[in-house]
Amino acid sequence: MGDLTDRIRMTLIQMIPFIGAIVFHEVGHAYIAKRHGDNTAKDLGRLTLNPIPHIDPVGTLLFPMLNMITGIPLMFGWAKPVPINYNKLKPYRRALFLVSVAGPVANVLLAFVAAFCFVAIALFVPHDFYLFEPLFAMSQAAIQINFMLALFNLIPLPPLDGSRMLESFMTLEQSRSLVFSYCWRFFGRGR
Repeated sequence: MGDLTDRIRMTLIQMIPFIGAIVFHEVGHAYIAKRHGDNTAKDLGRLTLNPIPHIDPVGTLLFPMLNMITGIPLMFGWAKPVPINYNKLKPYRRALFLVSVAGPVANVLLAFVAAFCFVAIALFVPHDFYLFEPLFAMSQAAIQINFMLALFNLIPLPPLDGSRMLESFMTLEQSRSLVFSYCWRFFGRGR
C-alpha cells in the first residue's frame, strides 16, 4: 500500500509541472508561427495557456498514468501538437528554424523560472510550513521535466523539433532525401 501511495504522491507532484511544460512548449511554437505569418494555431484557439485545448488523450493522460503504475521516476508524455501551416511562414527557412526551436527554448526558460522558484523556496519559505515539501518537490520536478523535454525534442528525428531545425538548413532535395531515408529505415527493414 505504501508503494502505491508513494507513486500517487509522485504523480500528483509532477503533474502540474508536466502540464505546464507541454503547454508552454506548444504555445512557444504557436506564438513564433504567428509572428512569422501563420495564424492557424491562433485561429483554432491553440495560442492559449489553457491546458484543455492542448490535451492529447494518449500523451497527456495515458502516459502519465502508466508512469504512475510502473513507478517511472520522471513523468513523460506530450501535448497535442499545434497546427502550423509551413507554407505561410515568412521568411521560410528562418521562420521554420525559429518555430521549431521555440518549443525547446520555452522549456529551457521555464526550467530557469523553476530553478529560481526552487532557490526562493529553499531560502525564504520556512521548512515547517505545511506546503514546503510539495512546493520544493514540484519546483525540482519542473526543472527536470523542462530540461528533459527540451533535450528530447532536439533529437533530429521526425516528428521531433530537431528534425525541422535540421530541415531549415537543407535544400528541398536534401530534405526529401532525409525524409525518404528515415521512412526507408523505419518501414523498409525486414521486407
